[in-house]
Amino acid sequence: MTRFLKNTVLFLIALVLLPLSVANRHGVDIALNPFDPQDPRLTLTDVPLFWVMFCAILVGIVIGGLGAWARQGKWRREARVKRNEADKWHREADQLRAAAADQAATASAALPAPGKDSRAA
Repeated sequence: MTRFLKNTVLFLIALVLLPLSVANRHGVDIALNPFDPQDPRLTLTDVPLFWVMFCAILVGIVIGGLGAWARQGKWRREARVKRNEADKWHREADQLRAAAADQAATASAALPAPGKDSRAA
């Protein structure tokens, strides 16, 4: 179901982006120097407009993802602390189980077998 929903959403996005890219395929000049737009060293010439729009969308997605990642730092740190604490408690429980098993093994070796009278020898 998730795969179907994902494919449907991607298909709808493609239906919007395909006509957008066909309608905006003419070239534009991008001036990267705001103080001197005629500077040829910092001007990209004849770039299709749909590439400019796609790059702007991609930059927005990356910035939004980085913002979301940064805001979730508190929760990731808390999860890491809880995971380390759980690992510590699991190690301690394993050590206690091993110590109890060793203690039971030494205690059973020192005691006579059940059902036999140790005084009847």
